[in-house]
Amino acid sequence: MSASIAQVMNETAPRALKNHTLVPEVVAEGVLFEKRPARTPDGVTAEGLYNAWITLDNPGQFNSYTTDMVKGVILAFREASASRDVNAVVFTGAGHQAFCSGGNTKEYAEYYAGNPQEYRQYMRLFNDMVSAILGCDKPVICRVNGMRIGGGQEIGMACDFSIAQDLARFGQAGPKHGSAAIGGATDFLPVMIGCEQAMVSGVLCEPFSAHQAYRLGIIMDLVPALKLDGAFVPNPTVITDRMFDDFGRIIYGAPKTGDELAEGKALLKSGQVDLSLLDQKVEEMCGKLLLTFPDCVTKSLEQLRKPKLEAWNRNKEDARAWLALNMMTEARMGFRAFNEGTKETGREIDFVALRRALAQGTPWTDALTESLMPGAES
Repeated sequence: MSASIAQVMNETAPRALKNHTLVPEVVAEGVLFEKRPARTPDGVTAEGLYNAWITLDNPGQFNSYTTDMVKGVILAFREASASRDVNAVVFTGAGHQAFCSGGNTKEYAEYYAGNPQEYRQYMRLFNDMVSAILGCDKPVICRVNGMRIGGGQEIGMACDFSIAQDLARFGQAGPKHGSAAIGGATDFLPVMIGCEQAMVSGVLCEPFSAHQAYRLGIIMDLVPALKLDGAFVPNPTVITDRMFDDFGRIIYGAPKTGDELAEGKALLKSGQVDLSLLDQKVEEMCGKLLLTFPDCVTKSLEQLRKPKLEAWNRNKEDARAWLALNMMTEARMGFRAFNEGTKETGREIDFVALRRALAQGTPWTDALTESLMPGAES
């Protein structure tokens, strides 16, 4: 008679397993680490197996990551990677407004601005966070529960799979707010969507819809999140029912305009956001991964990540050095403008006035910065 799996495990398993985690318990303010029971695609709980959920828990600031949160993410991915009972990692944010809006601009403006040596140390942590995602031995699913902007887009693209609710927005913020998207976006975007569209996203910083993200290939799937009268409806502020404009250009996912946009916004306010379909889709993906050979999955991940990893590892240290020095000039100005600006004054500097000043040879001084802050008298 053949031995049962339980008998084989009991007879062959080592008496004591080595602990390969770095810390006894992942505890970091603003980052939640949780193991949830793994389930097969038909919903059956796989006893003793789990999916690790890593959640950015700073919804009051759109889940932007602070220095301590970056440390927490590194440790959480290391824990998930080393856990023998973890099937997959789900990386997400708290609430429904944002997965992550990037680095915490308040911390940037009030601590790191003007302190390049400190920001260089911070960027060591940031680089390690991206590398922890790319180096995780388990497949990583980005559960895009809301906006994925700036550094949030970068850590999201470092993941292996992304599933979004269709009210989410995507994009970069660099040149609009005093930085460059060299925390991963300039490495990943050309690989994922091609050089031309990478230029559009990385330079113009115009946000785009989840429908456009799906069309570009940045996410693997999307689901509706808006409920009206008890039924799910697609994002009413973007075009989802026709594919081409009068010039033959694909406009699926583009924002509506005029009266259509106003009507869509009204519907958005009258409905409620429900992420249950997103959770179902994420669980479905985790279930598919459960029914595979684990070592073969890990090796496949290592191979398929190489285009991202090669670009990332080639550029990350140069990027770190430049970002640190930029804290003395444009980043110092841009982060302060975003942090100190308001809805009324705006959160961007007077770009034309800056360009004029630089064209005249004006040096970077505190006086120049103050003169260009939102609401400053011209």
